[in-house]
Amino acid sequence: MAKRYTDEFRRDAVRIAINSGLTRPQVSSDLGVGLSTLNKWVQKHQHDDLMSGPHEDVEKENTRLRKEVRLLREEREVLKKATIFFAGQNQ
Repeated sequence: MAKRYTDEFRRDAVRIAINSGLTRPQVSSDLGVGLSTLNKWVQKHQHDDLMSGPHEDVEKENTRLRKEVRLLREEREVLKKATIFFAGQNQ
């Protein structure tokens, strides 16, 4: 009877196999799964694994950065106008 692994275990195994710097035979041995099984999981889940999890954090960070860029642009425009105003007073 084949051993059943949870989806979370599979995702973690794929993440370790891709990002740890260890060889796949080392990872499969450390996790106690067959090399061919690990290779199948990597092929099946590597794209899913890259897009899950921190993807929401990236969206939040993009939103925060967009707000910051908008604020900095507004401040720059104010400073440009102030420069023109004060340059005109010196004449």
